[in-house]
Amino acid sequence: MSVIHRHSDETHAVQASADHDRGTWFARALATLRIAFGITFLWAFLDKTLALGFHTGYDQEGALDRFGPAAWINGASPTEGFLSFAVPADNPFKGFFNALVGSAAIDWLFMLGLLGIGVTLLLGVAMRFGTAAGALMYAFMYAASLPLENNPLVDAHLVGIIVMTVLALGAAGSTWGLGHWWNRMDVVEQHPVLR
Repeated sequence: MSVIHRHSDETHAVQASADHDRGTWFARALATLRIAFGITFLWAFLDKTLALGFHTGYDQEGALDRFGPAAWINGASPTEGFLSFAVPADNPFKGFFNALVGSAAIDWLFMLGLLGIGVTLLLGVAMRFGTAAGALMYAFMYAASLPLENNPLVDAHLVGIIVMTVLALGAAGSTWGLGHWWNRMDVVEQHPVLR
């Protein structure tokens, strides 16, 4: 074997190793992003369900009232505050969002969405459903936030839609998750939409 061929083989081996390392670090970065967003959704579910005092759980005077009347388990609406007060007065969809206030069906859909998205992202299973639901939830919150206060186009909700798309396309459930196992299940192999 000539020196040129040996050098070429060594160069290819180094490049392949570098590509593998880059792929591994990228997969870990996606997994970190997936887990962080999963915790965000799951925490929102827990805080609204139990009024733990991080965003939910304060009474009218601003005093902390954990597990009190602001908790969903005690009959409070987890969507009422946002739909009533966070939608700007000049929002083109204000009437639509205000009409949803007090709807038990909307509360249940929202809370089951938070729980389902959080669990799928944390475990790395059913990523197509979890990320699609997450993107849809962010899209509704984006629409409810219009017109945007700090930037005419982009806010955290739009970034959330982008992240959900990247997680879905990047097979983010396979690293530090149960994605490989989930995707090999017979029912998932027969129905790829469950991936």
